[in-house]
Amino acid sequence: MVPHLVTALTGPLLDLEKKILAATPAIERWFRMEWQEHTPPFYCSVDLRNAGYKLAPVDTNLFPGGFNNLATEMLPLAVQAAMAAIDKYCPDARNLLLVPEGHTRNPHYLQNVARLMQIFRQTGLHVRLGSLSPEITQPTPLALPDGNMLVVEPLVRSANGRRVGLKDFDPCTILLNNDLSAGIPSILENIHEQSLLPPLHAGWALRRKSNHLAAYDEVAKKFGKLIDVDPWMVNPFHSKCGAINFDEDQGVECLADNVTMLLAKIRKKYKEYGIKEQKPFVILKPDAGTYGMGILTIKDASEVRELTRAQRQKMSVIKDGVEISDVIIQEGVPTFENIKDAVAEPVVYMIDRYVVGGFYRIHAERGIDQNLNAPGSQYVPLAFAQQHAVPDLKAKPGTAAPNRFYVYGVVARLGLIAASLEMERTDPNPEVY
Repeated sequence: MVPHLVTALTGPLLDLEKKILAATPAIERWFRMEWQEHTPPFYCSVDLRNAGYKLAPVDTNLFPGGFNNLATEMLPLAVQAAMAAIDKYCPDARNLLLVPEGHTRNPHYLQNVARLMQIFRQTGLHVRLGSLSPEITQPTPLALPDGNMLVVEPLVRSANGRRVGLKDFDPCTILLNNDLSAGIPSILENIHEQSLLPPLHAGWALRRKSNHLAAYDEVAKKFGKLIDVDPWMVNPFHSKCGAINFDEDQGVECLADNVTMLLAKIRKKYKEYGIKEQKPFVILKPDAGTYGMGILTIKDASEVRELTRAQRQKMSVIKDGVEISDVIIQEGVPTFENIKDAVAEPVVYMIDRYVVGGFYRIHAERGIDQNLNAPGSQYVPLAFAQQHAVPDLKAKPGTAAPNRFYVYGVVARLGLIAASLEMERTDPNPEVY
């Protein structure tokens, strides 16, 4: 199933697609070798932007919450990947405890939780839900839109204090689908007898996008060398400003200077590749945080100095009331894909090292240079099913959906490698690895 997609088929991306397809054996071998050296995150989703002249990841999420948006044809692939992932951590696993977000009344999010439970049950695991929310003091039913029911239960620490589970449920593996924006709960600390996935330092209480982007720079350089392309084709420029307080006007000059510098670098690349139809822009986003909160599109440094009161408020606090003090400035990658006149961006989902599907995030009220992860966004599933995952080497570049999906999967996996490097380098207990 391929959604009716209008996509940018201009020169450079076709050239990138051609080079990736021609280098498929070398690329797949390189991925294999990387996974011998590094451990992939348990699961991950990557937001991509196809600008016609480049294809780049703009966000990498280690607690993906949209499994319900994947096409049902992709479920067998997800189950296989989940089996491979579980085998690494606990080959004889019988029980899996899934810890969802605290705002578990959101019906779309609950469908994601139900889909995850379905995937892991198919791998041969008993799956139950444990909540970090203090309001959950007993088994609590939550209604799903399809009429089914989920039950969340309070987490408990074992009598010896060494394990976490439910009152009558002792899991081998604890899978977090909660990004820990509000901080690390004490009940999850010092767990040494069970696998806690992803690890605590993957949560937004500790994780920083700047660490991920630094790792991705390295991966993009290696990949560029491997297939002989400019790494910029798969990598947005970025920089970082710390000690910012938007309410008190602190650090705004640092931000304006970095915006000026980054816009100049982008202009230089546009000139090099003859890109005239697009005006350079950057995206301001918090160094920690998710849900598309605290994000601004900026086209000139003067806009930073003249932020309105509403914009300052938007940039001051993100999910769970966390204050912003460090900001990433990232090259804006416009999206030239759209579905039925709505701007679209592909999101690729992975479990372990495998692409298990994806979808287009579309937003009818947003422009090509804006963040689409906002209220009003919709999702169109993409089936990276067998016929789509295997490239058609005889097709002309830009004409075959399987080839485009394969290329999406390759660039998303670059983000996956970067995430594994990031997790290794920021691990507070590296000797446990």
